[in-house]
Amino acid sequence: MCFDTHALVLELQNNGFPKEQAEAVVTVIANLTCANMESTYKDMVTKAQQEIMLQQIMAHLDSIRKDMVILEKSEFSNLRMENEKIKIELEHVKQQLADEVKKIRGDTKLDMNLEKSRIMDMFREREKQLMTAKNEFTVLNSDTDRAITETNKKIDTDVASLKTMLESLKLETVRYLAASVFTCLAIALGFYRLW
Repeated sequence: MCFDTHALVLELQNNGFPKEQAEAVVTVIANLTCANMESTYKDMVTKAQQEIMLQQIMAHLDSIRKDMVILEKSEFSNLRMENEKIKIELEHVKQQLADEVKKIRGDTKLDMNLEKSRIMDMFREREKQLMTAKNEFTVLNSDTDRAITETNKKIDTDVASLKTMLESLKLETVRYLAASVFTCLAIALGFYRLW
C-alpha cells in the first residue's frame, strides 16, 4: 500500500464518521487503489523488455535507413536522367522557337517592305493625279481669267459704244428740238406778220 490506512480511519473518525463506516470507506479506497495499480502495472513493461524493444526498433530503423539510401540513390539517378532528357527537349524547343521567330521576322520584314513599296507607288500615283488636276485647274483658271477679261473688254466696248450712241442721240434730239423751236418761231413770226 502507498498510504497509511489506519491513519486515514482515525482521521475520518475525528471528523465525525463512526468506526465501521470509516473502515468501510478506507477499505473501498484501498481496493480501488490496488485495482488501479494492477491495471497500470499490467500495461507497463519492464526495463529489460524496454531494452529489447529499443534494440528491435533500432534494427528496424537501420534497415529502413539502408533502404532509403538505396532508394535515394536510384531515385536520384532516375531524376538526373529525367532532368537530362528535359534539358535536351528544352534545348530542342528553344531552337525551334528561335527558328520560328527568325522565320516570322523575315516574313514580317518582307511583308512590310512590300507594303511600303505599294504605298510609295500609290503615293506617287496620287501625286501624279494631283499634279494633273493642279495643271488642269491652272489651265481652267487661266481660261476663266481670259474669258472674264474678254467679257470685261466687250462690256467696256459695248458701254462705250452705247455712250457714243447716247451722245449722238442727244445731239440729234437737241438739233431736232432746235429745228422744231426755230420752225415754230418762224411759223409764229409768219402769223405775227400776217396779222
